[in-house]
Amino acid sequence: MELTDRKNIYFLGIGGIGMSALARYFHSSGYNVSGYDRTSSAITDQLSHEGIQVFFEDKLSSVKDEFIQNPIQTIVIYTPAIPDQNQLMNYFKDQNYKMYKRSEMLGEVTRNTINLSVAGTHGKTTTSSIVASIFQQSQFSFSAFLGGISANLNSNYYRQDNGGDDYSITEADEFDRSFLYLKPTYSVITSTDADHLDIYGSKEDLEQSYIEYSKLISNTDHLFYAKNKAENIGGGSYSVDDHKADFYTSVRAQNSAGTHFDICNHLGEIYIHDLFISLPGIHNLENALGAALMCRKAGIGLDAIRKGLKDFKGIKRRFEYVIDRDDLLYIDDYAHHPSELKAIILSVRSLYPKRKITAIFQPHLYTRTQDFMSDFAAELSRVDHLILLPIYPARELPIEGVTSEALLQKIDHDDATCIPQNHVINDLRSRDLDILLTLGAGDIDQLVEPIYENYGK
Repeated sequence: MELTDRKNIYFLGIGGIGMSALARYFHSSGYNVSGYDRTSSAITDQLSHEGIQVFFEDKLSSVKDEFIQNPIQTIVIYTPAIPDQNQLMNYFKDQNYKMYKRSEMLGEVTRNTINLSVAGTHGKTTTSSIVASIFQQSQFSFSAFLGGISANLNSNYYRQDNGGDDYSITEADEFDRSFLYLKPTYSVITSTDADHLDIYGSKEDLEQSYIEYSKLISNTDHLFYAKNKAENIGGGSYSVDDHKADFYTSVRAQNSAGTHFDICNHLGEIYIHDLFISLPGIHNLENALGAALMCRKAGIGLDAIRKGLKDFKGIKRRFEYVIDRDDLLYIDDYAHHPSELKAIILSVRSLYPKRKITAIFQPHLYTRTQDFMSDFAAELSRVDHLILLPIYPARELPIEGVTSEALLQKIDHDDATCIPQNHVINDLRSRDLDILLTLGAGDIDQLVEPIYENYGK
């Protein structure tokens, strides 16, 4: 496909994090970009501010004339989350518009670049954003397509133009096997934990998909994977503390401000010395390790790696400190899988061992809640006080017997409750808060501002 033959790009589901990154790419490249989404959000508001028209009615009348009158000049990009009954989707199909899944198009726009891709059920966004931060310190031209809003960039898309289009940085999304459309030159696989079992059916099928993905990297020296978290993957292994891995970290100092560390090889020799990542938590140290290894293999200098790690400010909704006072600590995080909940809760426990944790958790998807209900219960039982919100359905219909109330029954302590989201602020007023966590991938982020308004000033 020659993108230069087209001038109009229409997005179905433009408010998605991956879709909006592509929309920004095409808009900055001079294309006429517009799109539809079901509801407005902070992302769609920002896209509109940047000059991209976004519409919220599933009606043909909402589509600008130039997209209707010039189908040959128009490409439609859609997310798999768009339902089959969507009128705009069916119109574009019936009229034989050139249509691409988001992942297909991401593969197309990065095909002629040296692509650094981060795969894994957890840690993709933070790791790929660290890679982008490192590349910012290099002399290379690159585009970064991120799965979250980088605090450094205040965006999920970034381009550094030093006279070329040399490199691209992408997240390799396992959902719907999307990552198989990519052509990565270098890659990190952060984990292959069971997830999206509504798509894959079993953990074994998911792992096989990652094996297929790993074979896309022609040179195994360009592939790194997290030891004990990614199974049956070739390439170089890495670990925070397993000295049997090909690469591991030697921690010099660690506190709430971050971690000073070296990277050692399996012989115990220092491979890269004197690194610092300002994000707390063992999981973020592991993300920094994977990012640094891939960047070094791709030819990035040590000074750029050191500065990129040091300057990295994190991702919105990834261990994001909203309030940081002696009397109240409030952290917001995207965690929506048992492994992610375990990582953040244990990290908070290790950093603040004597403090009480109140967590608000919104389960994401009926299928995920059903598949991992016992695991969710085990991890949520680690906090001192728990507020459960109703399940955020996203693209799914309810499943009988799969509710937050059913999850609540499995929680192993008494101070746990299930309430509607609009009751949370009143509930919090009755609590003596010490550390507060909001956790989940749905619309729980809508609580962040009201909580800050009530407690942050």
